[in-house]
Amino acid sequence: MDEKIQDLFVKAKSASRELLHLSDDDRNRVLCRVADAIERNEQTILSSNAKDLARMDKNNPMYDRLQLTSARIRSIASDMRHVAQLPTPLGIVTKQNTLPNGIRLHRVSVPFGVIGVVYEARPNVTYDVFSLCFKSGNVCVLKGGKDALDSNLCAAEIIHSVLREEKIDEHCVTLMPATHEATEAILSAVGYVDLCIPRGGRRLIDFVRDNARVPVIETGAGVVHTYFDKDGDIEKGKRIINNAKTRRVSVCNALDCLLVHKDREKDLDQLLEPMKDRVQFHFGDYGREWQSYDLSVKIVDSLDEAIAFIQQHSSGHSESIITENEEAARRFQRDIDAACVYWNVPTSFTDGAQFGLGAEIGISTQKLGPRGPMGLEEITTYKWIIEGDGQIRE
Repeated sequence: MDEKIQDLFVKAKSASRELLHLSDDDRNRVLCRVADAIERNEQTILSSNAKDLARMDKNNPMYDRLQLTSARIRSIASDMRHVAQLPTPLGIVTKQNTLPNGIRLHRVSVPFGVIGVVYEARPNVTYDVFSLCFKSGNVCVLKGGKDALDSNLCAAEIIHSVLREEKIDEHCVTLMPATHEATEAILSAVGYVDLCIPRGGRRLIDFVRDNARVPVIETGAGVVHTYFDKDGDIEKGKRIINNAKTRRVSVCNALDCLLVHKDREKDLDQLLEPMKDRVQFHFGDYGREWQSYDLSVKIVDSLDEAIAFIQQHSSGHSESIITENEEAARRFQRDIDAACVYWNVPTSFTDGAQFGLGAEIGISTQKLGPRGPMGLEEITTYKWIIEGDGQIRE
């Protein structure tokens, strides 16, 4: 490992011990100050982001995720303040017991320590990860993509400036070089990085999972379906499908494939009407995450066929049914194996802020550990506290 990169890991590990000494009030004050600094430096942030945008083709599906606007910057600051207002996830006693010999056991929530996050052209992730990690007492080691280099450098400097004023070790937010070697270093940082979370497309996620020597929580690409049942309401369906597809086409909760019951095929034109001028429809090409104004469409014979089709092509992220039949909805929710399963709601709601988590560090599609949007609780672990009065084991 490169000596400079190893030195960053050593300093990050040291900073994780310092964070344990901060009170929740300290953390909340810092988060609010950073939120203020984000809004105060809006033009600097936009200028840095413009440099990144100038290097990317506007037709690239990642362009929308890379782009920051005044509204998005205000939303980032608002989410950070929301995180500051949430109850601390630390020091929560989740189990307790007194043994017959008088020994007292408590299982208490604690930080992981150092969390590495590898992500692509998503500068908002820098701010979101910082807020969640700092609130939960974790150091974050961030490795963004080169497409967002200037935006991430700007974000790190804004955060570091507040940390310096607060006399807090700025290595609690460590921005790694935007190189492939830095990614490999994080994945191999046994003893320094306690957990790694990838944020990006299928290729990035697969690379991290396949090459990591440190523990990984897999956040999945979204291959997202909505099934319009024979008992679906046409007006609800039009709104839900349009919102799920067109709200932001580049995000992982955007709709990729619409299934329609054969008895409602006559209503297909009405269902697609709100987005017909923007979206290209494909009656085929299934199992694909579009990240663009494209939508796969399939006619199915039954609820059973819809469930089987989704199970075959789903990435386990978010799936939705539109129906007025509660029995069909409950069956869909029971049988579909995904992190988030909706009834008469668009999949666009799969989001940490929308779930009341303040922000999210990722959306987990795995089953071991956290699943779905990951907020404060999901980036803590626990330890056992054992107290006694001289008891010994026979």
